[in-house]
Amino acid sequence: MTAYPAWTPASRPGIIPLHPLTFGTILGKSFAALRQNPRVLLGFALCVQTGAYLLLLVAIGAIAFASFSRLDTVRPGTDEYEAIAAGSTAITIVAGVVLALAVGVLSVIVQGIVVSEVAHAAVAEKLTLGALWRRVRPVVWRLIGYTLLLLLLTLAAIAVVGTVLFAIGTASPPAAAALIVLVVLGAIPLGLWLSTKLLLAPAAIILEKASVFGAIARSWTLIRGRFWPALGVIVLISLVFGVVGQVVGIPFTVIAAGLGTVIAPTGDPGPTGIVAIIVTGLLTQAVTLLIQSMALIVQATAAALIYIDCRMRREGLDLDLLAYVEHRDAGASGLPDPYAQGIGRSFVRPAPTGVPYGAPAYGPPAGYPYLPQNTPGTYGAPPAPGTYGAPPAPGAYAPAQGGYPPSPSAYPQPHGGYAPAPGGYPPPPATPPYAAYPPPPGATPAPPVPPTPAEATGAPGPNAPQPTQWAAPGQTAGDADRESPWS
Repeated sequence: MTAYPAWTPASRPGIIPLHPLTFGTILGKSFAALRQNPRVLLGFALCVQTGAYLLLLVAIGAIAFASFSRLDTVRPGTDEYEAIAAGSTAITIVAGVVLALAVGVLSVIVQGIVVSEVAHAAVAEKLTLGALWRRVRPVVWRLIGYTLLLLLLTLAAIAVVGTVLFAIGTASPPAAAALIVLVVLGAIPLGLWLSTKLLLAPAAIILEKASVFGAIARSWTLIRGRFWPALGVIVLISLVFGVVGQVVGIPFTVIAAGLGTVIAPTGDPGPTGIVAIIVTGLLTQAVTLLIQSMALIVQATAAALIYIDCRMRREGLDLDLLAYVEHRDAGASGLPDPYAQGIGRSFVRPAPTGVPYGAPAYGPPAGYPYLPQNTPGTYGAPPAPGTYGAPPAPGAYAPAQGGYPPSPSAYPQPHGGYAPAPGGYPPPPATPPYAAYPPPPGATPAPPVPPTPAEATGAPGPNAPQPTQWAAPGQTAGDADRESPWS
């Protein structure tokens, strides 16, 4: 016996359709992904950003306090005082840069968690924070190394350009000023170009387990052909959150200024005014952190969606994801990671087939069940004469405008229709069709059935229909047997 597979329900939809994405889909789903798993995405990002910000403030404040407190032991205006002040300033700046790099490392970890969550949400899977961390943990040092490499290259480029401009400024200050303007104007498009070309490197590290330089090469290759949509998405998201930050920050700034004026109209705020200003500043920073966390999540989500879209277009990732979803929902276990399948393969998506827009469709496509076998034809093209849906050939019979003519055995009725001829439909054959076939060889034919006495004498049997004796009012039974005047 053949065992048929059991019925399974339709696959659960993910946050994106499993086919190449459009610009609007990427932009819209980047914001909508927050609703998929807000506890992991927004909660984790907000906690990390808040902790990093507080750590940065406390560390820089402690280092600055320890450095500048030495100024109390020397007399102001002396050479020793100036040296201690310069050293304390340098130590505070270096500590701030190092701690800012540490905060950037934490932001990369948040980005890794977001990319992993979006990759699972695309196939309708919702993981916990622990499960996402177990996926990101093996490659977290590669993410940190990639981030530090970019920072070092950026600092090196700034140092080289700054040194050149300083040397030019020593010889010709006007020329150095003009070059500074040109460098700043040229750095904007260069930064946008490089950030877009390297946008997919973190996703390649997380989902493909690629090395740092391998991820850079993968991002450079995948983004080819999708550069402008990716750049548009990133720029629009940055503009949206920049405007939101300004709109939200203006009321808090106005409130802080108003409180300062109301509490201290003479310029001396006092303890109460200081507390009010501190509370307002903390609220402003809390809202700013919330906006920055949301911006980080949306930008990381957009990068993950662009990565998935580029692989769908270049490597057929959508087919791997569809196969994974179908097998998973059918009850299969131990399935391989769909994002690790077909990495770097060449995929040519077939051209869409169908009726071109505006072209007439005369019939069903070739191979339609009602067409004869081996009937040539193309979907959307006129069918061959004599096939289903073809117009009549020249000279062939075609029905009249009012339809097919009536049967010759019919005659007109008074109301304009047609009715069967007298006698009605032909009677069924006396012998069933299967009785007309001869018996098989060697078989004894059955004896004929003797007729009944009624059939032999021609008299009506007991079950024969009786003649109608009904008559209309005003008629006799004999008048009812006469022919109708309308017949």
